[in-house]
Amino acid sequence: LLAGKNFGCGSSREHAPWALLDFGIKCVISPSFADIFYNNCFKNGMLPIILEENKIQELNEYAKRKESIEVNLEKQEIKFGNKIIKFNIDEFKKKCLLNGLDDIALSLDKSKKIDFYEEKIKKNKPWIN
Repeated sequence: LLAGKNFGCGSSREHAPWALLDFGIKCVISPSFADIFYNNCFKNGMLPIILEENKIQELNEYAKRKESIEVNLEKQEIKFGNKIIKFNIDEFKKKCLLNGLDDIALSLDKSKKIDFYEEKIKKNKPWIN
């Protein structure tokens, strides 16, 4: 989805990314996003890309021809025709998207450490149980 400035403003709850995902949208490209919406995209497996307006306009013009635009998260690039636009993304968020990790999966990945802590706290502070 190619979008305008401050995309997601007023729709920061998780329902906004869910609705887009329900329509099959996996990536939103915009010059800027509402902060909460931007973070909720990552938490729900959607890629929000921030690009300069002139680059989005170039993509819009290309999209009017009904030709494919490819977004490659691993390479952090958007391919259209014989052109490539690079984009930046936080490495941790990229890792989470590529590996299908959400907040629950990240917590479960630490379950052994959590269990160890819980056993330790039971021994050292039994009155907390």
